[in-house]
Amino acid sequence: MRALKRFGQNFLTDRNILGIMLNRSGACEDDCVLEIGPGHGVLTRELLKAGVKCLHCVELDERLRPELEELARENDRLRLHWGDAVRFDYESLKPFPNKVIANIPYNITTPLIWALLKYSELGMNYHLYMLQKEAALRLIAPPDTKARYPLGVTVEAMGCAEIVKNVARTCFRPVPNVDSAVVEIVIERNFGLGRDEVWSELLHRAFSQRRKTLANNLKGFVDAESLGSLGCKRAEDLTCEEWTEIYSSVLS
Repeated sequence: MRALKRFGQNFLTDRNILGIMLNRSGACEDDCVLEIGPGHGVLTRELLKAGVKCLHCVELDERLRPELEELARENDRLRLHWGDAVRFDYESLKPFPNKVIANIPYNITTPLIWALLKYSELGMNYHLYMLQKEAALRLIAPPDTKARYPLGVTVEAMGCAEIVKNVARTCFRPVPNVDSAVVEIVIERNFGLGRDEVWSELLHRAFSQRRKTLANNLKGFVDAESLGSLGCKRAEDLTCEEWTEIYSSVLS
């Protein structure tokens, strides 16, 4: 089946990478797993072999329905859901997944991870993703780097992210124009931050014009006196602790 560019489809074919993802995630009979964009079911089959008690798959491409429904008929632990993964109501999933393991379509990486972080309070606290390498590097970008952005700051505030494995473009069909990486995100604290509108607006305002200082970008949203010396900095320069400090001042 021809991959569709509008869906960001590049199907993973390297079974060594699949093994790395399965081993790292520790997926087992205690887990209910969510997979985004199962495609031809290559990762899906491996997750089922690992014995997960339930596997929810969300797929947009209706052309894959016959192939995936046949797989579901063979295994009653597989639950198929059809629709847009960014807008999907994950709270409706029963049983609710505690892990997300997925080869994410690259064109929805940032909005999808934002959407999934909203469910941390419900127990969706382990994420293992195949991402475009550039997106992976942005997720783990430290302060004082141009790659730093709101989602990366939020992941750091909620837990930690790590690149597990760099993946060559030749591991996919069709071969994409970029390299990839497997990224692990573990949510350990601030479980409500993913759906906190104040936190989100704070970060998105602050990063909206990257060359300007916080005092300029946050004018009318954060009191200048509350920013103190941080007002002279740019959004990309701040540590996670400094973001938390500003956030607390907004709430007070």
